Amino acid sequence: MKKMLVIIFILLIIFIGIYINKKNIGNETVTATEVNNIEQYISKIYMWQEVTEEALPKFNNINDAPDLWLWEVVKKNLDNYEVSYDEVEQKAKEIFGEEFTKQFPKEGTEYIQYNDELKKYVATGVGLDTLDDSFFIKQITKTKNGYEVEIAEYLEDYENSMNIEDENQVYDIYIKDLNHNIIATIKSNDGETKSIEIVKENIDKFTTKKIILEKDKNENLYVRQVG
Repeated sequence: MKKMLVIIFILLIIFIGIYINKKNIGNETVTATEVNNIEQYISKIYMWQEVTEEALPKFNNINDAPDLWLWEVVKKNLDNYEVSYDEVEQKAKEIFGEEFTKQFPKEGTEYIQYNDELKKYVATGVGLDTLDDSFFIKQITKTKNGYEVEIAEYLEDYENSMNIEDENQVYDIYIKDLNHNIIATIKSNDGETKSIEIVKENIDKFTTKKIILEKDKNENLYVRQVG
């Protein structure tokens, strides 16, 4: 009986220690440098609806993420548009980390095609529409291995900029949710932060997602989960 009480007491101490540790991590201040690094990394993996269906799809494990999105993220971050198979694989590891185990298909993809003459894979361009897929970082919480980042997703519609020859001409930009509902209208000369102000003021009208980022010993960030 005494031995059992000792074991229970030890387990209780361990549990309290884990709880306090988690609480302290969650309350840690996130520095401006960390915010900048997080924003830069998410920008690397944040795509376009018209290409990958979702700019950032949901997944429980990076290896379960949609192939189209995965390889388009890799293509977006390639240093050159004529690459070897190993260069594609290396870039995938650079972006997603060593836990990423999917292999690039030898036959290539729709937008990274193998060229027999060059003996290399060639990344092809994709025609984009007037919508700019964007995100706003709503909250960052430190975790034991990295961060939990909540983002709000929105669209900036530049359809009114089409066929404008005078770069000084002011036009309307529509701020939309992911269902293409217009939430607000801003002017092209309002400044870069205006759209963010609109999103913050109407945060409940936009789709939010939580991104689990893991940080390695070299401070590199890797996405692990999106929900």
